Amino acid sequence: MLRTVAVALVLAAPVLAADAVRNEAVGLRFSVPRKWTRVPAASEVRAAQWKVPEDGELVLFYFGKGKGGATQDNLDRWIGQFTQPDGRPSRDATVTTIRTVNGLRVTSVDVAGSYRGMQVGGSGQAEPKPDWRMLAAVVEGEDGPWFFKAVAPAGTMAQAKSGLDAVLGSLEPHR
Repeated sequence: MLRTVAVALVLAAPVLAADAVRNEAVGLRFSVPRKWTRVPAASEVRAAQWKVPEDGELVLFYFGKGKGGATQDNLDRWIGQFTQPDGRPSRDATVTTIRTVNGLRVTSVDVAGSYRGMQVGGSGQAEPKPDWRMLAAVVEGEDGPWFFKAVAPAGTMAQAKSGLDAVLGSLEPHR
């Protein structure tokens, strides 16, 4: 069963300055939890990247204004990187949320299961990682789209969820 939540306006809980670091990257402003460490991007398609404690990562992808593909195509591809232990489609185990933040349309997904991300260089799928979780979002705006993707073992993502929600709730276009 696909669960979708549509929200017209979200007033995110304020992120205290002591707990977050304000960032600007590829036309966006947003706050990231201070305990997440910004690291050098692992490839050219990654506009920015953070290490999420203990063993996760958050990546911001940006391919250029109007580039990177349709929102649903990207979400479907990411969800397709997961399989469910009970054999049901991962789409049926995904929670999708649509909201507007400072004029930006944010479509986010939350899915867990056995994760098979792309191998380095995009040459096929990697070995499966059971009990992993992905929190991801496509942000649509005049200069977008932007793509946020966080993956890690499920326990790490459970601890990181409120932080990613705060990141998405703090989004602002930057010109």
